[in-house]
Amino acid sequence: MQKLYPVFYNISSFAKRACLLLPLTFCMKAHAQSDTTKKLKQVDIKATVAPGLQTITPAQQFNAKDIARYSAFNVADAVRNFAGVNIKDYGGIGGLKTVSVRSLGAAHTAVMFDGIQVNDAQAGQIDLSKFNLANVQQITLYNGQPSALLQPARAFASASVLDIRSVKPELTLDKPYKITLGVKGGSFGLVNPTLQWQQRISNNWDAVVNANYINANGCYKYKVDGDRSDTLAIRRNSDVKSVQTDAAIYWAKTDSNKFTARINYYNADRGLPGAVIYYNPQTGQRLENDDIFAQATYQKIWASSLSILVNTKASQLKTHYLDPNFLNAQGKLDQHYKQREFYQSAAVAYQLMDNWQVSYSADVSIAKVDADIYNYAYPSRTTLLNVLASKFTTGNWEFDGNLLQSNIYESVETGTASKGQSVLTPTLMASVSPFGSANFKLRAFYKSVFRMPTLDELYFFAFVPRTIKPESAKQYNLGLTWNKNLSNLLEYIVLNIDAYYNNVSNKIIAIPNQNPVVFSYSNLGKVNIKGIDIGIKTQTQTVNGFTGYLTANYTYQQAQDVTNPSSSSYLNQIPYTPKHTVAANTGISYNKLGLYYNYILSSDRYYTVNNQPEYLVPGYSISDVSATYTFKLNRLPVQAAAEINNLYNKNYAVVRSFPMPGRSYRLSIQISI
Repeated sequence: MQKLYPVFYNISSFAKRACLLLPLTFCMKAHAQSDTTKKLKQVDIKATVAPGLQTITPAQQFNAKDIARYSAFNVADAVRNFAGVNIKDYGGIGGLKTVSVRSLGAAHTAVMFDGIQVNDAQAGQIDLSKFNLANVQQITLYNGQPSALLQPARAFASASVLDIRSVKPELTLDKPYKITLGVKGGSFGLVNPTLQWQQRISNNWDAVVNANYINANGCYKYKVDGDRSDTLAIRRNSDVKSVQTDAAIYWAKTDSNKFTARINYYNADRGLPGAVIYYNPQTGQRLENDDIFAQATYQKIWASSLSILVNTKASQLKTHYLDPNFLNAQGKLDQHYKQREFYQSAAVAYQLMDNWQVSYSADVSIAKVDADIYNYAYPSRTTLLNVLASKFTTGNWEFDGNLLQSNIYESVETGTASKGQSVLTPTLMASVSPFGSANFKLRAFYKSVFRMPTLDELYFFAFVPRTIKPESAKQYNLGLTWNKNLSNLLEYIVLNIDAYYNNVSNKIIAIPNQNPVVFSYSNLGKVNIKGIDIGIKTQTQTVNGFTGYLTANYTYQQAQDVTNPSSSSYLNQIPYTPKHTVAANTGISYNKLGLYYNYILSSDRYYTVNNQPEYLVPGYSISDVSATYTFKLNRLPVQAAAEINNLYNKNYAVVRSFPMPGRSYRLSIQISI
């Protein structure tokens, strides 16, 4: 069973921050005969820096202002605009949404929230729709890994890292609090109020509290396929009701001595609409989540070039799955799961020389799953990760490398446990500025990745462990990054081009069945993935109040089964991997008004390894438009927005037999006190 519980934890790298103060002293000549004071006109100096990330591995980033232009309702809606990303979307307001990067699968993407990974040992995939977008300040996608050395070992262990950063307190000296109230409403009965309260407690302590509520009936129309008519049906059992609360405290003595603690609670009840099979789209399956976690982070940097980072986390995820129409002796399938995890991490970094830094990170996690299923294995997994890393620069060159040791041990209460694993995986990275300018860099990396099968892949609906082998991947990347601040029509331009090759052995394929929670699993053998990501971002100078924006990403991917030359699937594209994807966003702002257009294109995919016409999932292109307006109400800032999603009312599916909504509308308003 593919359990997508909302495990809200995350992990990410901590970057060094520096602040350079340039005191300017102006001396004026005094005249003894007349003491005259002249008031000079204030001159505002504005300098815009190109927003490209000059990292040794490919990285893409959106901030809160970018996200507002993407007609995004959740994190998945924003992430789909990154290059190399494939979102599996099961439709609807509460539909499950997972992310795969460069065709490696969702389990190879580490989702991190404020420096700590959102982990799910049972399912291995994170549902991005469950993050409160009102509490997201920045989203960064790293291919390979983040470039910082001082980070948890888990950040080194995945093929890619999706780093989500929450909103931090932004309080002024004369106002120790900030309250933001918002509400969204729209098609399919959507009501989504949000609250954020930022509060200064003392000179060193701040707090932020968030609350998010979603209620929607999820009933939308879709075109029935296969009957050669224009018959419209209504998607049923797609309702969702969720509430999320989050409280965080921040302590900082200095910028090099910081502590953060957070507690997060999430509860959701949703219908699982199931696959539309001919004229039997009805289903009564339900999924309930009741999750809580607490996490804390401490970071200290000494003048001696020594720095430490300590993370700790405890979580509990409860899931209730109900299928009232299941054909068994009880006449239903009623299952309860409870997953508990304790996680501890420590990292230390030291600057040996001005151009040489080393680090060591160690993580330990203990996860256990309980369920009220007959003959269930009740598995426990202990994971130990150790990483040695180094960063060395000389001239225009930078060299990074690390060696990760993964030790995984399992035990069960019923049956036989899967065999433990101990694996070493290296990573090598290099970049050079060939013309001496940091604006242009060539970069390359090699990374070996090991993925243990999830507990569901091994034990769910299995009286003995499935013979699912661990998955290993070797990543190769060669690319360039260039950005330039301009002074003509364009304010800046950012260009990224990366070609990559991934060689995967024992690739684990998960194919959804009649509902998005129960999957079938198998090892495909060997897969070769070749691709190229191209991204460009630019912004015009502000002229007479007008500013233009453009972001565009293109991805080509060839992900082929190369297991057996005599097999009918040899050199076929693996399931749910489009060869071409395009994401583009453009818009214009005029003073307080903004108009934006977002475009997503995905080419055809196949839902099995047999690339025959009957297994084709047609491609699609979707257009969204939005308008934003900011104003003041009794001196309080107000932001209003109107959106039309799927502007041309396209009938399409991301996952076979899970139709997506047609044209829909959303209105939102937000006021800060």
